[in-house]
Amino acid sequence: MAVYAIGDLQGCLDPLLRLLDKIDYDPNRDQLWFTGDLVNRGPDSLESLRFVKNLGGGAVTVLGNHDLHLLAAAERPDKLRSKDTLHEILKAPDAHELLHWLRRRPLMHHDTARKYTLVHAGMSPQWNLKTATAAARELEAVLAGKDYPDFFKHMYGNKPVRWSKYLEGWDRLRYITNVFTRMRFCDLNGNMDLSRKGRPSPRARKYVPWFEVPGRKNAKLRIVFGHWSTLGEMIRPNLYSIDTGCVWGGCLTALQLKPSKVRVKRVKCRQVMKPTLFQPK
Repeated sequence: MAVYAIGDLQGCLDPLLRLLDKIDYDPNRDQLWFTGDLVNRGPDSLESLRFVKNLGGGAVTVLGNHDLHLLAAAERPDKLRSKDTLHEILKAPDAHELLHWLRRRPLMHHDTARKYTLVHAGMSPQWNLKTATAAARELEAVLAGKDYPDFFKHMYGNKPVRWSKYLEGWDRLRYITNVFTRMRFCDLNGNMDLSRKGRPSPRARKYVPWFEVPGRKNAKLRIVFGHWSTLGEMIRPNLYSIDTGCVWGGCLTALQLKPSKVRVKRVKCRQVMKPTLFQPK
């Protein structure tokens, strides 16, 4: 079985179908890992969500910030923004079924056999695999539980910025949420700064990408992630960034995860959002 990790769809179904043709995808043989953000901003959020759901066990997808935003909007319509393309999902006859399925997706997927870890945005510099796994399961239990609407009343916000095992309640869950689905930059002590969204600068001294924080406790894990479209494709030892800006007119990228190396395939995408920030390779 081949495993392909695929970057953020954001409601762009046509590039996904073309990419699957390009990699000669066989649903009876292969498994797809999605980095999250299946929906929003693109033109086909509803069909993208249906497509991935219908793959059943042939697909793994972790939750991204846009996926959580959809779930929150279903409970709190006041959270919808003018640029969101989620209304079609919320009005669909199978909306309840789709949202029920989405709420039960993981925040993190770790394959012990292949030794790859899939997340949407990143992993706290203070977390080793054991702590990260426990944090993911903690939030997943809340999302799958009967009181999940309460979580969405408290999900939005940028604090706290640093992990502590003594964090409690909504602060603890919000930190876990922001790490897995929103994190990009941290200071050198591992404190998140969620206001920064651009490209990393080699001149920056105070804030660095989360994966460059000195002493990061998960540095030995092979982490596959998306979310950071301005970072784009980045292949380093143990780090694989594959949000290549499909919705912005970049590419949709598939990464074949092999035991000792990765293989990259891409398809060019039609620009849906402006500005154009990406030049497909």
